[in-house]
Amino acid sequence: MRIRIVDAFTDRPFHGNPAGVLLLDGAFPPDAWLQRVAAEVNLSETAFARPLPPGGDADWALRWFTPAAEVDLCGHATLATAHVLAATGLATGLIRFATRCGVLTAEAAGDGAITLDFPTSALVPADVPAEVGRALGGVTVRSAHDTSPHLGDLVVEVADERTVRELAPDHAALRAYAERGVIVTAAAEDPSRGYDFVSRGFFPALGIDEDPVTGSAHTALAPFWAARLGRTELTGLQGGARRGLVRVTLAGDRTLLTGDAVTVLDGELLTAP
Repeated sequence: MRIRIVDAFTDRPFHGNPAGVLLLDGAFPPDAWLQRVAAEVNLSETAFARPLPPGGDADWALRWFTPAAEVDLCGHATLATAHVLAATGLATGLIRFATRCGVLTAEAAGDGAITLDFPTSALVPADVPAEVGRALGGVTVRSAHDTSPHLGDLVVEVADERTVRELAPDHAALRAYAERGVIVTAAAEDPSRGYDFVSRGFFPALGIDEDPVTGSAHTALAPFWAARLGRTELTGLQGGARRGLVRVTLAGDRTLLTGDAVTVLDGELLTAP
């Protein structure tokens, strides 16, 4: 069985967010096997996709697993899967994925960039205890928003880009404050560098201390920053030591996420289900 590792939301190897991608010929193997493969790959997500019969609402069924659990929504592994399908000629034009959160689409442009069409996340202002700032390494929280039940993330705004870059979180402590993860964000220090806002994402509840570039989180970051910056087309830079760019377009209840991807490993999984 062929397995690939794709760096998503970047056009350079060893940047962006790596995802495992396995394209299956038939039905999904048992969940326990899928989870063991994801644990062995040990990236923030591994995507498993299988073709669906023609004539339906979707072309491929798609599932995502962290090393510890299956998740309902994942941006970078969807981008990685669409990249593999386009690069191998298994899909052209608009690709429709049947997922746990409904049908999602991906479409590659002529330059190789891929645009995902995801549901926009609702943002509900939240009062958070001072312990949240301490768990993030001793920062002042400017605002906080809950994204449950859509994402289950807590979006935390801090003072500036430097604060985001220098975060030193207590990952175990962060588990208590969000169902899925904590996204910390701030406006870009210098938008002329090619991005409008920055963020970092921490998901210890899913076995991921830090996710380099979280596409799904941008379905909440897009409306958050569109309201503050007065534009519906924005670019976010996410990551600590490893970073990537997500171009977002807010279109009401949908958010378009655009990014590049590059395959860095193409091999064979020798253990069958």
